[in-house]
This record gives sequence, structure tokens and C-alpha cells, in this order.
Amino acid sequence: MSTPYEAGGRTRQKQRTRDALVQAAKSLVADGVTPTVEEAAAEAGISRPTAYRYFANQRALLAAAHPETDATSMLPADPPSDIAHRLDLAIRTFLGLIVETEAQQRTMLRLSLEADPVERAALPLRQGRAIGWFEEALAPLAEQLPDGAIHRLAVAIRSAVGIEALSWLTDVARLSREDAVETMTWTAQAMLQSALAGHLPPNRQH
Repeated sequence: MSTPYEAGGRTRQKQRTRDALVQAAKSLVADGVTPTVEEAAAEAGISRPTAYRYFANQRALLAAAHPETDATSMLPADPPSDIAHRLDLAIRTFLGLIVETEAQQRTMLRLSLEADPVERAALPLRQGRAIGWFEEALAPLAEQLPDGAIHRLAVAIRSAVGIEALSWLTDVARLSREDAVETMTWTAQAMLQSALAGHLPPNRQH
């Protein structure tokens, strides 16, 4: 999300400055650092006052630097029609991104747990975007499943697939990252097959 300062003149130059700050933040997080705005500014060779015109605080900076910020889909341009294949592609693309950027993902997970409710709502991990990506993969089931079932299934799959599950599987269960990815992929497919067999996730009305 851009700031009022960025919306003014010299937009191309400002975009380059913003991109430099975001890239610096990504680089620092990849090295195990949770950068402040000042640290990202120093890494990018940008003054602190200028950096704060783009990012008011550390959380805004890290949210912009989140690896999935620009992603719109986990499917290829011409996705298959087979539902299991579609889900497998979406899950593996998503998990490939998670593993590739694990340091950033863990940082955002920690921030999403520590932040106050208002701040949490603005963080990428709290946006539920992966649910939308899984709904897209499951979309051909629209005529086969009851209303709302695709969303409930996507939520169930997301509960077992992502940085949260990866952290537990590698840190607690002591699986390798490769085995963790295969476990999460298997779980997603098992949920799909259960739904196709008529065993859908709960639909409790409050």
C-alpha cells in the first residue's frame, strides 16, 4: 500500500526508492535479521527521513517485503481441468515459495502472533489470500459441492499447509523440508478425496 507521499510527483523515482527499501528488507530478513526502517534504509543507501516517508514503522516495511505480496495465483497460465492435479500444482507452488523464503515467512509468522489485533489484520498472513488461491484450484467443484463447501475445504487445507505447518513439521516432528512438503501435499489431497466422498468440513452456523 502506497503512502500519500508516494502519490505525489516523480512517481517513477519514488517507486525505485520504495523498491530499493523493500529489496533491502528482504535481503536482511533472508540473512536472519528482522530489519527496522533505519536498517533497511542503511542497507539501501537511503536516508532515514526519506525511508520513513514510505514506511511509517517496521511492520509496514515487513508487510511490503513479504514474499507473497505480488502473487495473484498459484496456478499456471493454462491450468489443467483435473481437480487433484490443479490442487497439487497450487499446493506445490505455494509450498515452494514458503520453503524458498522461509526466513521471511517465519518473521511474518512471529509478527502476526505478536502484533495487536489492528496490526495483525494488516499483515499478509492474516489476509487469507492462500485460501483464495486454494479456492481457485478447487473452483471446478462448484457444481458438485454444496454452496460454501469449496470455501470450507480451502480453509481446512490452509490449516494444514503453510509456514505454520512447516515450522511444526520441521521443528517439532523433525522432518526434513522435503518430507514436510510431501506430508502437507498428502494431507491436502486426503482432504480433497474426503470431500469428494461426501465428508465435508463442518458447517456450523453461529
